[in-house]
Amino acid sequence: MLYRIRHRTSYRYDVPANLCHNEARLRPLDLPGQRCLSWKLKIDPEPEFHRSRHDSFGNHIDYFSIQRPHPELIITAESEVEVLSHGQLSLEAGGPWEKMKQTLLASKDAASLDARAFTLSSPLIPIMPVLAEFARQDFTPGRCVLEAVSAFNSRINREFKFDPNFTTVATPITEVFENRRGVCQDFAQLMISALRSIGLPARYVSGYLETLPPPGKPKMVGADASHAWVSVFVPGQGWIDFDPTNNLRPAERHITVATGRDFRDVSPLRGVTVGGANHHLKVSVDVSPVT
Repeated sequence: MLYRIRHRTSYRYDVPANLCHNEARLRPLDLPGQRCLSWKLKIDPEPEFHRSRHDSFGNHIDYFSIQRPHPELIITAESEVEVLSHGQLSLEAGGPWEKMKQTLLASKDAASLDARAFTLSSPLIPIMPVLAEFARQDFTPGRCVLEAVSAFNSRINREFKFDPNFTTVATPITEVFENRRGVCQDFAQLMISALRSIGLPARYVSGYLETLPPPGKPKMVGADASHAWVSVFVPGQGWIDFDPTNNLRPAERHITVATGRDFRDVSPLRGVTVGGANHHLKVSVDVSPVT
């Protein structure tokens, strides 16, 4: 599948802001199953300073600074991305989940060594014994790791309600778990916390969903905005994605933009503004297949 993506963010200030420093993570990644063919970032007003770099997770970051009064800030990212079909996944791959943990700890290859960092707590995703117990309903002794992850992915989808009015980016996982509701970011971080709490490496994935589904297919939850899902590392298989919000394995309708420990590592835009009083934020995302 080939997609054109347009992500537009606008900040309108009550009074002109005097200065802002921002980081944008908006360029889709180049991955084994995904290629970013073109990329353009427009910033209005034109920044005095703008440079690009990669963070420690391999995400593309644009840092920019506007150092004069401006009543509005508009960031528009446009890209063209090719996504390849991931093919069928055998849920028996990876073997028993307990053995996978032992293999990960014993492995000396670079990918496994990097993955171990994703078994630890992070600023927004703590290790929680209560979520370890929650996960063990699916991670029974000897069960194949991907079969267990798939079952856990489905259970979160069944037991939690999508409610965009319940949480904010600051809502803790404990509150999401107790109330069984939230949005894609919450479900991804809860699932990651549970997996890490039983010793499995899991990372946060930020990206997009195809806006218009194929004929006869329902529109996925999370389209028309940035979406979030989970990636689990299995030695010998690599990182394998799961989407608890939609109860599926991401395939050619998911476009990956950034990966990290939690939302803080992949936030599409973050920064500091001096002046401006209150601001009014508007975000729109269009993901269109190229025919």
